[in-house]
Amino acid sequence: MKRVKQTCLHDKHLQLGATMVEFGGFDMPLLYQYAGIAPEHMAVREHAGLFDVSHMGEVTVKGKDAERYVNHIFTNDVTGIPTGKILYGMMCYENGGTVDDLLVYKMGENDFFLVINAANIDKDWAWMQTHAAGFDIDLQNRSDFYGQIAIQGPEAEHIVETVLGLPCAELTFYTVKTIGDVIVSRTGYTGEDGFEIYASHDYIRDCWDKLIAAGVQACGLGCRDTLRFEVGLPLYGDELTEEISPIMAGLGMFVKLDKAEFIGKDALAKQKTEGVAKKLVGIELFDKAIPRHGYIVLNMEGEPIGEVTTGYHTISTDKSVCMALIDSQYAKLDTEVQIQIRKKVFPGKVVKKQFYTKSYKK
Repeated sequence: MKRVKQTCLHDKHLQLGATMVEFGGFDMPLLYQYAGIAPEHMAVREHAGLFDVSHMGEVTVKGKDAERYVNHIFTNDVTGIPTGKILYGMMCYENGGTVDDLLVYKMGENDFFLVINAANIDKDWAWMQTHAAGFDIDLQNRSDFYGQIAIQGPEAEHIVETVLGLPCAELTFYTVKTIGDVIVSRTGYTGEDGFEIYASHDYIRDCWDKLIAAGVQACGLGCRDTLRFEVGLPLYGDELTEEISPIMAGLGMFVKLDKAEFIGKDALAKQKTEGVAKKLVGIELFDKAIPRHGYIVLNMEGEPIGEVTTGYHTISTDKSVCMALIDSQYAKLDTEVQIQIRKKVFPGKVVKKQFYTKSYKK
């Protein structure tokens, strides 16, 4: 029987009465509010929320060939980016399927910090080691060392500066700085302004206590999912998988085909040139019914054309919407489709995947 892991903040969640669930091999807080996830969700949209994201994985890449190695396994292009810059992208299989999506932090000359998804830590680490042959690098899995919290929302900057005493105002979206042994980046997974802080377990526990004492709302995985979904951010396992490539998911902007080489380049270039059989789209239903993961999408003749990857009745916009992987011929905006929800069929139309406007500091 597989042992469920705990983050360095596990006891803090129990003290707050969190409802706990298994996610990515960790025992994680789903929500803290008996009233449901809506109060936590709106705290992030209107004020600020605090997330435990210590389950995420961290890998460091250092050495003479660090840049060349990262470019080899990463779809985006880190060539010559300045220290302090962060890029989003994917690691892909040779056939174009997605190993994982990740963030790459440029910490210094020949020094990179990779942030990977919790459920994929072991798989990603094995993948990175397998493809490190021939590169002069020091590759280390630091996932067990780092704790991580995210402070997200329009008040995040003020809170990080005043409550935690971390100067961060000069950071722009997708940049990072090191303050002593603490890594602070202006990143997040909610569509709001915010910061992610990586440090030792003891430091992260101290930060958590200070933020909770200051009245910052603790937020669980429930609203983390609704927040990221509303702004069209993908979740590995739903919108990206071994079968769903970045091109199929509409993330081609993070696939730099002008790079000399990277794993999966040929397959992804072919997909971009010739097209793909299925595409990820947004769908808005004309009814209040809620589409869920795995529900079947139909054309107007009632023929199956795909399935829902994530769906909710949105908290911020009060609409029944979903992301779905469907046959490409139906992916044009405003195309009418249907979704089968239990024994009924509900009509809707294809819309943009971003259901709520993002708010980042540029």
